[in-house]
Amino acid sequence: MRYVKLSSENFSSFFESLRNWGKVYAPIKRGSIYTFQEVHELGEIELNYTRTMLPPKKFFVRPRDEILRLKNGRWENGTDAEPIVLFGLHSCDIHGLKILDKVYLDEPADPYYKARREKTFIVGISCMPDEYCFCKSLGTHFAIDGFDLFLHELPDGWLVRIGSVRGHEIVWENEELFEEVTDEDLGHFKEFEERRANAFQKEIPQEGLADMLDLAYNSPVWKKYAEICLACGNCNMVCPTCRCYEVCDKWISAYDAVRERRYDSCFMENHGLVAGGHNFRPTRLDRFRHRYYCKSYFDPSSGYNCVGCGRCDEFCPAKIEHVKVLEEIRRSLR
Repeated sequence: MRYVKLSSENFSSFFESLRNWGKVYAPIKRGSIYTFQEVHELGEIELNYTRTMLPPKKFFVRPRDEILRLKNGRWENGTDAEPIVLFGLHSCDIHGLKILDKVYLDEPADPYYKARREKTFIVGISCMPDEYCFCKSLGTHFAIDGFDLFLHELPDGWLVRIGSVRGHEIVWENEELFEEVTDEDLGHFKEFEERRANAFQKEIPQEGLADMLDLAYNSPVWKKYAEICLACGNCNMVCPTCRCYEVCDKWISAYDAVRERRYDSCFMENHGLVAGGHNFRPTRLDRFRHRYYCKSYFDPSSGYNCVGCGRCDEFCPAKIEHVKVLEEIRRSLR
């Protein structure tokens, strides 16, 4: 991996160069939350944001996605992908996209996801954890791939890690904006990463987690939190790795219809409903416990389905904390 330095005075020019690739989407602040939206000027971007409400997956698996359209008696493919730049992704969200890649790019690849993924240039950026973050304990606090460029803050600019051929091309095309990294820059980079590593306040208890979940299947802790849970599905909607969806057809007229897929939630009662009226998860307790198995049960072939971003904690109206539940489950076995 190649490292170069981007000085503070060249940062604006670097941002403008990205717009030659396509529309730039970056975190901005709206009220009390952050959201990825199209930006036209560097001043619109909140570089020191914590987390967006909806993760970057919304650009690849949209909340509502038209996949087919019946027009004048003929079905038309709804694939639409244009070159875009996702600027300012944190490491945990980059890891979230890598988990989605395993699902949507495995054969047969999802054509909508694949087309959008191939036309997206990803620029990661360093961050400092808050009280919700627990990505360090899952190993998702640092991304070694899955991006084109990654920016690490320095006192006088940014240390840039180049992670793809496209990233190299951007640097080569704008070589006048970059300079070689010095030993002093590397020292500042290491200092920042050490300070960041020591700033994490939460840690998920990984040791024997899969066995723990199996042994605690009937733990009263599940019932305790299932009674608190509102079953609203917020945690699913904001999760960077949740990928359940439903497909429905909508008739617009006698000869025109739209087939779309939209986010679904395993907290909804009809999520586990199948033909014949059987429901695999009929109670809120079943659904609450299922989500923890889905996110925190270690799979040797794919790891965890959680990246420790903290969204499910911050945006849960019942204030249920993912790590706290697992800690109580562990204590219940003693």
